[in-house]
Amino acid sequence: MDLNEARKRAEELRQEIEKHNYYYYVLDSPLITDEEYDALYRELIEIERRFPQIVTPDSPTQRVGGRPREEFRTVVHEVPMLSMDNVFTQEELLNFISRVHRILERKVDFTAELKIDGVAVSLVYEEGRFTLGATRGDGKVGEDVTDNLRTIKSLPLRLLEYVPGRLEVRGEVYMTKKDFALLNKAREEEGEQSFANPRNAAAGSLRQLDPSVTAKRRLRLFVYHVVNPEKYGLSSQYQALSWLRERGFPTQGNERLCKSFDELWDYIEEWREKRHSLSHVTDGVVIKVDDLSTYGLLGTTAKSPRWQVAFKYPAEEQRTRLLRIEISVGRTGVLTPVAILEPVRLSGTVVQRASLHNDDEIKRLDVREGDFVYVRKAGEIIPEVVRVDYSARTGQEKPFVMPKNCPVCGAEVIRLVGEVAHRCPNRSCPAQLKESIRHFASRDAMDIKGLGEKIIEQLVDRKLVSDFSDLFKLKKDDLMSLDRMGPKSSENLIAAIKNSKNRPLYRLIYALGIRYVGLRTAEILAERFKSIDELAKATTAELSSIPGIGPQIASSIVAFFKDEKNLATLRELAKCGVKMSEEEIKHEAGPWEGWRIVFTGELERASRSEAEAIIKSLGAIPASSVSKNVTMVVVGSNPGSKLAAAQRLGVKIVDEQAFWNLVDEAGSKKQIGSKK
Repeated sequence: MDLNEARKRAEELRQEIEKHNYYYYVLDSPLITDEEYDALYRELIEIERRFPQIVTPDSPTQRVGGRPREEFRTVVHEVPMLSMDNVFTQEELLNFISRVHRILERKVDFTAELKIDGVAVSLVYEEGRFTLGATRGDGKVGEDVTDNLRTIKSLPLRLLEYVPGRLEVRGEVYMTKKDFALLNKAREEEGEQSFANPRNAAAGSLRQLDPSVTAKRRLRLFVYHVVNPEKYGLSSQYQALSWLRERGFPTQGNERLCKSFDELWDYIEEWREKRHSLSHVTDGVVIKVDDLSTYGLLGTTAKSPRWQVAFKYPAEEQRTRLLRIEISVGRTGVLTPVAILEPVRLSGTVVQRASLHNDDEIKRLDVREGDFVYVRKAGEIIPEVVRVDYSARTGQEKPFVMPKNCPVCGAEVIRLVGEVAHRCPNRSCPAQLKESIRHFASRDAMDIKGLGEKIIEQLVDRKLVSDFSDLFKLKKDDLMSLDRMGPKSSENLIAAIKNSKNRPLYRLIYALGIRYVGLRTAEILAERFKSIDELAKATTAELSSIPGIGPQIASSIVAFFKDEKNLATLRELAKCGVKMSEEEIKHEAGPWEGWRIVFTGELERASRSEAEAIIKSLGAIPASSVSKNVTMVVVGSNPGSKLAAAQRLGVKIVDEQAFWNLVDEAGSKKQIGSKK
C-alpha cells in the first residue's frame, strides 16, 4: 500500500467508523457486531501507524489522545451563550407565556424539552468536521475543551450530512446516574473527594488538563440548539431538533410541540415522576418559543433570552433523625462514615443509610448523632445528608470523632498527606478482604454467580478464604458448613467458581483490584499485553506511553506487581487453573454453528457467563450488541436497551424458557450427531 492508497483507505474507514459510532452511541441500534467494528478500527490504527502523516484531527483514533495541557486557552463566543430564567409555579409559567403573547401581539406554539443537569458547551464544525468546542464560561468568553470533547463517543467528529462553511451548535455534556455512582464510589475508595452531583462530575471531567482522564469518565452529550438557524432554512425549534438528528447529533428525542398552556402543563406533569426512570438527571423542563423568527423581536436581558424559560421541579429532600454514625471500611482501606437514619421515603424508595463521605464533610456540616437532618439523593441515586436542622437541637446530640483505630481489625488509622480519607493500612484487614473478594466476584470481573455478601462474610470470618486463590480451593463440604448452604446451592457455587477460570484477560486484570485500574483501563491493558506475565514485566515508562494510561495509573500497576504478596496470589491463581493469558477460545462445532446470540437482562437458571459457555459448546458465538447479523436475542428479567434495538431491527426475540427449550433440543441433536 502506497501513500495515496493509504490516504484513500483511511478516509473510507473513518467515514465507516463514524457512521457506526452514530448508530451505536446515538441510535443505540448497531449495524455490525463488536468484532466487525473492532476489525475496522484496528485496520485504521495500523494504516495510521504506518503512515503517520495522514492522521487527521477528526479521525476516530484521536478521540482519546493528546498531551496534557498546561492551561486552557480562551474562546470568544460570536453569539453569547446566555443562561435561562427559571420559573417554579403555574402562575410564573403563565406570566412568561402572557408576556410572549403580549410582545408578539399574537399566540405562538412552544417546544417543550427536558432540562438536562449538565454543562453547556458550544461545538463548531468547519465543512462538516468538528474543529472547536468550548464551555459557556461567563457567556461571552469560554474555555477551549476541544480535545476533551473529542473523547465523547456520541459527539460526531464529522457530520453524517455535509454542511458547508461554519456551523455552530450548542448542547449539554452530562453523566448518567450509574456512571456518576461508580465514579464517586471509586473516588471514595481512593480517598478522593466525592462529586456533589452529576453536573459537578461532568464539569470537573470536562475541565481535566489531561484528555485521557476525561475519556475514562464516560461523558455523554445532547445537542439542542443551532446558532444562526436561518442560514440552514430553519424556522422552528421543533424542526431544528430533527435537522440536528439527521446530521448525526445526539438529541433527547422526547421534545413535544405544544399549542397551549394546558399542553405544556400536561408535559410538565407527565415527566414530574417519569423523569426518575431516565438514565440521567433532569431537574426541569425547558420551554422555548417554537417560531425562531420571533427571537429577535423578543430579545434578551443581560443574562437570559426572553424566548425561553426553565420550569424547575422542586428539589426532593426529606427531614429525618440521624440515629448514629457508623464506619464502613472499603476495599482500599478507606474509612467512610455512614449516617444511620430513621427510615424516610425519598424518590420512591425507603432510605435508612446515607453517606457522610469523610471527616471533613462531617465537620463542614457540624452534624452530630441525634440531629434532625435533611437527606437527598445525589444524582437521584446516592442518599446523602445535605444539611442539619440546627433549630431542632436539644443539647443531647453527640459530636462524632473519627476512630484512631480500624473498627474491624484494630490497626492504627492513617491519613496520607493530600488525601481527605482516613485509611486502615492493614491489607489483611477482614473488611478490606471481604470487599476485595466481592469486587473479584462481581459481574464485570470474574462474575461468580451465587457468591454474595453474606457468603463472603462467612468465608472470611471462618478463615476459609484469605485471598482470591482460596476461592478455587473450596470444597463442597466447606460451603455446606456455612449458614443457609445446602448440597445443591454448594454444588452450584462450586460450579460457578470453576466456570470463572476462563474469563477474558481484561476481566481478570479488573478483578485484581489494582488501584486506579477500572474496567476500561483493564481493557486497554489486555489489548496491549496478552498475559499477566507480560503486564507484570511492564515498566512505568512503557505503561505511561499507552494512550489512556497516565503516570499515576502506571505507577500503581508497577507497584502492584512488585508486591510479593500479590505475586504469590497470582501464582496460586495460575496453579488453580485460572486463565492468565488472552488465548483464543475455539468454538466447538455444533448445531448452532455460525449463530450469534445476545443476552439482555438477568437469567434465572444460569449466569450470563454460564449461558455463554453453553451456546459456545453448541457452536454459537456470544455477541455483546444487537445488529442485523444477530441470530436471536435472549431476554431475561429487567432487560436493557438491547431489547428495543432487537425490536427495531426485527431480530428474533425469545424469553428465557424458550431459550432453554432450544438448548435442550440442540443438545439432543448434538448427542445424536456424536453417536453417528
